Order: sequence, then C-alpha cells, then structure tokens
Amino acid sequence: MTARILVVDDIPANVKLLEARLLAEYFDVLTADDGYKALAICEQAHVDVILLDIMMPGIDGFEVCERLKANPRTSHIPVVMVTALDQPSDRVRGLKAGADDFLTKPVNDLQLISRVKSLVRLKTLSDELRIRSDTAQDLTLQDMMKSAAGQDAQDDVAQVLLVDGRGSSQERIVRALKPVADITAISDPQAALFEAAENPFDLVIVNTNFDDYDPLRLCSQLRSLERTRFLPLLLVTEHGDDQVIVRALDLGVNDYIIRPIDPNELVARTLTQIKRKRYNDRLRLSVRHTIELAVTDALTGLHNRRYLDNHMKVLFARATARGRPLSVCITDIDRFKSVNDTHGHDAGDEVLKEVAARIRSTVRGADLACRFGGEEFVVVMPDTDSAAAALIAERLRNIIEQTPFVLKSTGASLNITASLGIACSRSGAETPEQLLKQADRALYDAKNSGRNRVVAAAA
Repeated sequence: MTARILVVDDIPANVKLLEARLLAEYFDVLTADDGYKALAICEQAHVDVILLDIMMPGIDGFEVCERLKANPRTSHIPVVMVTALDQPSDRVRGLKAGADDFLTKPVNDLQLISRVKSLVRLKTLSDELRIRSDTAQDLTLQDMMKSAAGQDAQDDVAQVLLVDGRGSSQERIVRALKPVADITAISDPQAALFEAAENPFDLVIVNTNFDDYDPLRLCSQLRSLERTRFLPLLLVTEHGDDQVIVRALDLGVNDYIIRPIDPNELVARTLTQIKRKRYNDRLRLSVRHTIELAVTDALTGLHNRRYLDNHMKVLFARATARGRPLSVCITDIDRFKSVNDTHGHDAGDEVLKEVAARIRSTVRGADLACRFGGEEFVVVMPDTDSAAAALIAERLRNIIEQTPFVLKSTGASLNITASLGIACSRSGAETPEQLLKQADRALYDAKNSGRNRVVAAAA
C-alpha cells in the first residue's frame, strides 16, 4: 500500500526522522515547515494523510487543522497531530479541530505506521465514493460537504453499541456518552455480533478487558460480515499495549483510546467516528442514486432504454436456455402530439407519468416495465406465451382508456387511448432485437388499423 504523506513540522530533525520512517515503508513524502506552506501544498497537490505538528510559528496545528477541515477541497484528508503535548485537553482540542488521531512525541514506530496505513485505507474508500458521487445529477460533493454539519445536527440520535466485559467500566462509558448518543451495552461478544448485524448502529466500542475472550476476534468478525463491514470500530485498550493496537488497526479498527479513559476524549473520538460514518453513508447513498439515474427514466420512474437493452438480453438468454416463452408488449399513446399542442408540454408530462403509473399497476412482479422513448413504453414478460401476453396487453389498454386523465395544472379531463403491439419469442425471434422489431411491427399494424387496440405479431 503506497500513498503520499505530508509531514508538517518546524524542526528539521523531526521532519527528517518522520520522513525516514515513512520512506522505509515506501510512502511518498512531502514536507512543510509551517502551517501556511502545508495549506498551500494541500491546495495544489494530492495528499493522502497529513502528519501535523501543533507548536509552530505563524499559525499552530490546531488552526491549520480547522482550516483544512473547513475547506471542501481538503476536508476529506485525514490529519494526525504529532506533538510533544500529552494532556487529555490537548487531544480533545485536536479532535474537535477535526484531527483523526493524536500521536505523542517520541512517536512509537509501530503505532505511527499502522495508523498511517489504516487512514490511507479509509481515505482510499472515501475517495472512491467521492469520485463516483460526483456523477450524481442532483447532489454535488461541495454542497454535501458544506451542509454536512447541518445534516449531522438533523440526523437521528446516534446509536452506539458498547461491548465491555465489566459492569463498572460499562457504567463509566455509558455515563460519558449519554449526552451525545444512545448506548446499548453488552457483555457477551457473540451476542454483540448478532446485535450489530441486526440493528443500525453508528459505532461499536470494543473494550479489551475480557478475561477469556480475544476482543480482536470480534473486530475481525465485524469486518467480515457484509452488514457491519463499514461500521466504525473504536477499541479501548491499555497503555503500552502496542501489539494489540497495531493488530487492531491492521484488522480495520478505525480508532483506539487508552485507559484510563478521559471522558472528553471519549466523546470527541466518538463524535468524530459518527460524523465520518454519516458522511460516508451519504456518499454511498449518492453512488446508489447515481446508478439509479443511469438506468431510470427521470420523468416516469420506470427503467429506461439503456436498462431495457441490457436486461432484456439476460431475460432472452434465460428463456432460450430454459425453453420458456418470453413476450414483449410495446405501448404507444394515441395522438400524443395533440396533447402537447393543445395543452402544453407540462400536460404531456403529466399524461406520461400517469400512463407509467397505470402500467406499473397492471404488470406483474416478474415483468419489466420501461419507457422506450417519447410516448412509447415496453413491458417484457418472462414465462408468458402469446395468449397470456394478449390478456395482459388488453387489460393495460383498457385501464388507460376507461378512466379519464385529469390534469393537475388545469383540471382538464382528457380521454387517452393507446395502441399496443405484442410478440412472443416462440414466433421465430432469434435475438432480443428481432423480438422487439416484431412487437414494433405489430404496434404499427395496431396504429394503421384504427388505434386503441392490441395486435399480436404473426407467428
């Protein structure tokens, strides 16, 4: 795993020491000796993780971190504060400024490299989601990041699962986090695994104080399950337990806190993980929405031509392999141009949406309904022969004709009819394209023979 790390420190010896450690792990290293240079580098170059000193001339590390997190172009870059300050209040201040972690000088090599690798993995995932979400038509990354704080404030109360083997420490952690989250405390790790998989938690806190159980096994299981793979994990461990911390970070644990726990630091780290999870959840939702936009007709909500072309190949191949019939119905709204010419395009859109709704109410669960283009719609019917397809098409024709279309914009009532052409794979079609052409010719015959009728392609 390689990445570009920015080391920011005003003492050259510190910079050289960190640079040497990182280069030994094959990281690409950039350096800056003050906060202003660090901000400029982050604006101009790709940076994966920032190791940031606090005590610097000009602007200190806290302010640098705050500026980075306030800038939509740099707010996603993980920041690790590396400093000689070791008071809990300093760690809390750094975390509130947006830092992802806080390492105390002299830096432990194992923790440093493990933390950097863990944050690089996290950023790689977030970057992939961000790149994909950029294609969403109704949600831009910049708008999302600007409004992140406001959305977090509007989100439901955070749900945290605490896995702790001792009642006394459970009580202390619950008491500390009660103002910011609802806590579910469990002593049995296997019960906790089931609980995490079945409920929408925002964070799991795992204490390492079990006498007869390896808590890292629970962390590994949580990372293995599909439902909990992206759930943030916060480990509570002993001071000096470096090997456990390193292994935990390698397993995918997001953060850790050392006992004895400072309540303010616990709250700050908890809120950081919850905020990051909700941000990534929004990115994933944006990605899903992008995919939906690619295969869905924006006006009617039905699948679009692109989806039809791809999915019909699958359905046709499956029907051929199984020796089952596959039927297609193409529906065309009669005299649709006159609706647009007389009542306007907004009225035409209303009619299209209502026809789509009636198609959706008519077709069966296994059928595929799509907007073919313009005023044409296609319904693909697996395991359906010509006779059954004709009955479904006639039912659809009737449901369009029997109830007038009332325009919301004007209150006008329109009598709409449709012509339908159907074809079945058993009529000689050897490809999906041929089947669609047969249904299209049947539709043409329906139009030419008087409209408002169903015509089946000749066998």
